[in-house]
Amino acid sequence: MIGRRRLLYTGFGLAAGSVLMPRFLRGFQPPWRDTVADSKTISVGGAALQVDFGAGDLDLSHDAVVLWVRRAAEAVSRYYGRFPVLSMRVLVLPSSGKGVHNGTTWGNVGGSPAFTRIRVSEHTTAEQLRDDWMMTHEFVHTGLPSLPEQNHWLEEGIAVYVEPIARVQTGQLSEELVWRDMIRDMPQGQPLAGESGLDRTNTWGRTYWGGAGFCLLADVEIRKQTQNRKGLQDALRGIVGAGGTIAHDWEIVPTLRTGDSATGTQVLTQLYNRMCDTAVPIDFDGLWKQLGVVESNGGISYDANAPLAGARQAIFAKSGAKIA
Repeated sequence: MIGRRRLLYTGFGLAAGSVLMPRFLRGFQPPWRDTVADSKTISVGGAALQVDFGAGDLDLSHDAVVLWVRRAAEAVSRYYGRFPVLSMRVLVLPSSGKGVHNGTTWGNVGGSPAFTRIRVSEHTTAEQLRDDWMMTHEFVHTGLPSLPEQNHWLEEGIAVYVEPIARVQTGQLSEELVWRDMIRDMPQGQPLAGESGLDRTNTWGRTYWGGAGFCLLADVEIRKQTQNRKGLQDALRGIVGAGGTIAHDWEIVPTLRTGDSATGTQVLTQLYNRMCDTAVPIDFDGLWKQLGVVESNGGISYDANAPLAGARQAIFAKSGAKIA
């Protein structure tokens, strides 16, 4: 069943929870010492994922929670062609209430290439897990190197942008819902009066949705220049293929050049040079029209004759990646 998405990334809650550890803390052992009450290991996309459960009660079985983790890993494996790292640990901490909260992902913690800690509330339902976006968002973080702090917007922007596309590609989400959410939420990343470029403005909106807007522009431009033979998905796969995962520290320019090499373009580096220091508003209304995405009365329809209709279709096309 294709789930309905919750309101995405509004307010400051996600910014406080879903972050990568700054590089000066990489390898630092977190101060918590949670007791592991149960542990299960699954294999997805060529990776071994150890799912640990902290002490506490859940209405759902541990198997139901592991299925949620598996579905998120399958979506990310589909998008990247494999799971970005060969092994990682997920720590599920039961908490009070309902729903999924406070996902956080690190690289190189406790001997693991990647580590995610996430809270699942005691009375969370199977439907809430099926509709959840946070676990997929956290797993996307594994597919990019740890960048300098001023480039945090790219880490979060990629996670915001890729998560729903990966879920569409695995049949977990409706494409129409993603476009509706993009039309509603992308403007939150527009530069406000007095703000500067992405490297120089670390507000919540610019970090998450400004980064996502960069990814959308890059995806469309790559597809324009390659006649839809390549897209941002190919660039990100190229970065992972070159060893650019959360387990490593890279600078942003070599990271983007690696992605450009995979697409045979210079889109990422040129777009970065244009937007890193200077506030660049995005004409989203014009972009939706070019892509042929039409919103009316809360619904989405498509204009097959739009100039970039082919790019719109290619963004969500299922790749041939095998998920094991």
